[in-house]
Amino acid sequence: MTVKTATVLTVAAMVALAGCAKKKPAELPPPPPASTAPETDTGTQAPVGSSIIPGSRADFLQQVGTDTVHFGTDKSDVDSEAQGILTAQAKWLVAHPAVRVTLEGHCDERGTREYNIALGDRRATAAKNFLVSQGVSADRINTISYGKERPVATGSDESAWAQNRRAVTVVPQ
Repeated sequence: MTVKTATVLTVAAMVALAGCAKKKPAELPPPPPASTAPETDTGTQAPVGSSIIPGSRADFLQQVGTDTVHFGTDKSDVDSEAQGILTAQAKWLVAHPAVRVTLEGHCDERGTREYNIALGDRRATAAKNFLVSQGVSADRINTISYGKERPVATGSDESAWAQNRRAVTVVPQ
C-alpha cells in the first residue's frame, strides 16, 4: 500500500466516524418529578421536601441524635448517660423493625491489641444487651470489636482517649 492510499483511507475513515458523532438533542427532557418519601413501617411520612428516607441512617441520626455511647477507662458498663442514648436508639429500632444494625466496640490506644479487642467486644455486647432489654430483637444486632484500630480522635491524652472509648450503632445507608 502506498503512502497516498494510506492517507486517503485514513481521511475517509475519519470522515465516516465524524458522521457517527452523537448530536445534541434539540430539546432536553424535563427533570424527573420530585418524589414523595415512602411510608415507614409505622405509617408516618417524612416532611414534604425532606430528602431523608425513613428507616435510613440519616433518619436514625436525625431522630436519635447520636449513634455513639462512651465508656470509662477499662469499663464496659452502660452508665446513665449511655442508657439515655441507647433508650432513644431502641425506640427508633422498635419503630423500624426491618432495620438491622451493627454495634462496633472501640477502645483507646492504651493496652495490648488482644486486651482492647476483648474490651471492645464487651462494650459492643453491653450496648446490644441494653437494646435487647428495651425490646429490640437480638437477631437484628451484630457486634464487632475493632479494639484500638479505628480511633476517632488522634492524640495521647485523656481528651482523645475519652472519645475513642465507645460503642457505635451503625445503621446501613
